[in-house]
Amino acid sequence: MTVSRVVELEGHIIDSGMMQAAFGIVMDLGGSFDVEEFRVGRSKTEQSYCRMTVSADDPQHLQSILHELHQNGANPADPKDADLVPAPRDQVVPEGFYSTTNHPTDIRVDGEWVTVERIEMDCAVVVELNGDGTPARAYTKVLNAIEEGDRVVTGEAGIRVRPPERPRGKEGAFGFMQGGVSAERPSESTIERIADAIVETREEGGEVLAVPGPALIHSGAREDLARLVREGYVTMLSAGNGFAVHDLERDLYGTSLGVDTESLDHARKGHKHHIYTISEIIRSGSIPEAVEDGTIESGVMYECVENDVPWVLAGSIRDDGPLPDTVTDAVEAQNAIREQAHEADLVLMLSTLLHSVAVGNCLPSTTRVVCVDINPATVTQLLDRGSAQAVGMVTDIGTFVPVLAEKITGTE
Repeated sequence: MTVSRVVELEGHIIDSGMMQAAFGIVMDLGGSFDVEEFRVGRSKTEQSYCRMTVSADDPQHLQSILHELHQNGANPADPKDADLVPAPRDQVVPEGFYSTTNHPTDIRVDGEWVTVERIEMDCAVVVELNGDGTPARAYTKVLNAIEEGDRVVTGEAGIRVRPPERPRGKEGAFGFMQGGVSAERPSESTIERIADAIVETREEGGEVLAVPGPALIHSGAREDLARLVREGYVTMLSAGNGFAVHDLERDLYGTSLGVDTESLDHARKGHKHHIYTISEIIRSGSIPEAVEDGTIESGVMYECVENDVPWVLAGSIRDDGPLPDTVTDAVEAQNAIREQAHEADLVLMLSTLLHSVAVGNCLPSTTRVVCVDINPATVTQLLDRGSAQAVGMVTDIGTFVPVLAEKITGTE
C-alpha cells in the first residue's frame, strides 16, 4: 500500500540547489514525487515555491524520506505541534528525540512557531513553557546538559528547518562567500575579498574568531597574526596547547619546534625548547602573569593579553605540560568553545583540522567561515560539515596570513 505526504519548499530554491537536492533525495531513497504547484521567483528578491506529494511503499519508508527532506529544508504542508517529552533523568533524553542540524530551526508549540536559540548540530531541543502554556523559548542543549524534566522535542512533527540560501547577488564584501573549495581561484583577489569581509565585520561591530594551528607559527606567520590581534581585527582566539607553546617558544628562544623560523636552522638543544617554554610559563603562573613579569614580550598570546582578547586553549591527550592556561577537561573545553562560537560573526580556520572541527561543530550554518589549509582534504572536510556561508582556500598558511594582514592593515 502506497502512503504519501505533501511537503513544501520556499525561498531561492532553484539557484540555491534546494529543489534539485529534494528531488534527488526522493529518487535516491526509492520514493516518488508529484509536483502539484511550482511558482518561480522572477527577480533577485522574489522567492520561488514548490509543493509536491512524496510517496513510498510503507510508512517507515516514507518517514525515512521525509526525514532527509526535512534536513534539507522541505517541510510538511500540514504542520502539527511538536511532541514534547520530559527527560526521565539528568543526561538522559527521551527515545526518538530530535537531533538538530546546524541550520536555523523553528519549533511549533500551541500553533505558534518558536525560533530555536543557539542552534548547533547534534543537540537536543528543549522547550520552556510559560505558566499559561504558551511557548516562552526553545533552545539547544548538549546531551550531558539535559536535566530531569526538561521538555525535549521528539520525532519530526512541528519542526521547521531553514537552510541558509546561496545569495543571488555577489555585491558587497560577502558576495563571494557562497561555498566551495578551489585551488584555482586567483589567491591574491580572494585574500583581498576575505580582508574586506573581516574589515566590514569589525566596522559593523561583529566578532572575528581565529582558530590557528601550530603550523602558523612554524611557517613564520606569527607576527602577522599578532598584528591582526593588536589592531583589533581578530577579537577571539580558539586553539590548542601546541599553538600557544610554539608561539611562546618563538619569543623566548627564537624557534618553533626547535627550528629557527627565519634561518630554518636547527638550534642546539632546540628539541627541548618547547618543554623549557612550558616550564617558564608555569614558573610565572600563567600566560598573563608571564606577560606582566616581562618573561613574554611578543607574539600572538602576548597581544591577546595586552589587548584583552579572550582565548580558549583546549587540551588533548598528546599535550606536553600542559600550559597552566590550557583547559584539560574535555567537556569544560567544549563548553568554552561553544560560548565563543555563538558569539562569532566570522571564523578564520587556519591550518588546523582538529580544532577547526571542534569549533565548526558548534557553529550555526549562517556564520561566515574561511578555511585555509595546504591539504585540500582538510578544507573539503571542514566545509562539508555544513556552512553555506563559507569559502575554502588550498594554500600555504605562511603565505596566506602575511598577505591577509597586509591587505587589512595596508602595511608590509
